[in-house]
Amino acid sequence: MAELSKQEKQDKRIAEMTFASVYPHYVNKVERKGKTEEELLQVIEWLTGFTKEEIEKEIANKSTFKTFFERANLNPNTHLIKGLICGYRVEEIENPLTQKARYLDKLVDELARGKKMESILNRK
Repeated sequence: MAELSKQEKQDKRIAEMTFASVYPHYVNKVERKGKTEEELLQVIEWLTGFTKEEIEKEIANKSTFKTFFERANLNPNTHLIKGLICGYRVEEIENPLTQKARYLDKLVDELARGKKMESILNRK
């Protein structure tokens, strides 16, 4: 059996990572930059369709990113998220799950960098 490529290993790692393990890092990132957890939840809700209660349930259930995004109802304007995150252009990522996780990373990054909420949530 062939060994997994670096990209395949990364895709597998993201799929198996729990949302609960990453969420505190998102909170810390935005709070360090003067934003609130409520603003973070608003961004996650825009992307996934999850309410605050549903997000809390995903955290409590220790859902993997694979499960988290299988349950999500992605915003129809998600494809308008563009730019670099972790050295990759999000619009060019081939693995659908990795791309969704990077969309989330990109939105959190935009929030933390002070981009206006209206610009984050009103992509056209």
